[in-house]
Amino acid sequence: MSAQTFAENIVFNTSEPIRVIAPDPTQIFLRRAQRFEKLAVNHPLGDWLLFLAKLTHAQHEALQKFPQVMLAEPSSVKQRQGMPPLAATGWSRNAAWHGTALNLINVAEKSLPDAGRQQLRSLHEASPERLEALADQLLRGKPDAKQAAVLPIIAAALQVYWTHMAAALGSKCLPPLHDTPGICPCCGSLPVVSIVRTDGPVTGLRYLHCSLCNTEWNLVRVKCAACDSTAGIAYQRIEERNDPISAETCDSCHSYLKIAYAAQDADVDPVADDLATLSLDFLVDEAGYQRCGPNLLLVPGNVAPGNN
Repeated sequence: MSAQTFAENIVFNTSEPIRVIAPDPTQIFLRRAQRFEKLAVNHPLGDWLLFLAKLTHAQHEALQKFPQVMLAEPSSVKQRQGMPPLAATGWSRNAAWHGTALNLINVAEKSLPDAGRQQLRSLHEASPERLEALADQLLRGKPDAKQAAVLPIIAAALQVYWTHMAAALGSKCLPPLHDTPGICPCCGSLPVVSIVRTDGPVTGLRYLHCSLCNTEWNLVRVKCAACDSTAGIAYQRIEERNDPISAETCDSCHSYLKIAYAAQDADVDPVADDLATLSLDFLVDEAGYQRCGPNLLLVPGNVAPGNN
């Protein structure tokens, strides 16, 4: 995302940093797909990352032609105090996202082995009620491991839907949620990763990146995204690797969230680089920390082939 794009977003106080950044619908998935392709080169999980690149390219194409939809019930669009205006749960979703899901299923089937294709085929004839039930599992944070093969495709479609709405709403309607700084001010979802940016007016600032709608919001550095503590914060990384990403661990709540550094690699992407560094998750998990934000493209039980 360019510095110009950031400058177009609202600055709530010119003496303060940009608090909230809406996603750029022309770039967010396109650049992510390119990042997946780059990360796949000589990577132990290269085939999986290339599959995700194709899926993310399809997300980009779907977003460019996604129909205009009502953002939420009219009474919900105007942000109530302390509440995100496009909350991931609590209102009826527009069925337009079903078509995106079916398109993504077609893309995924062409890139998966026979076993994966067989599991996805069941979604072709899925009723709207089943699609909505799968969406509810994800958005309520209670995915069924038995559905792990299909849920990332459902998640990808929901990301397109919510990114479309977040971009349409824009930053001007999204002041930060001061009482709950660790959740997305647009949809109320948890962050996937935080990122320290190097883009013009936000250089050196840290932003949490939403796992669902791709909105970013500012959080000061050396602070736990889960419990807001500034004590017992440490940074873990795999020394022999040069990944532009570390795990920020908190000894107060024993949680962690990865943090990416654009100064180390300008192309770093919160979602793609997170999935390319699963070995870091394994090590931090073994040390007794629990991840505090999901990556919706990797549902528990959906294990990528090979080892990172």
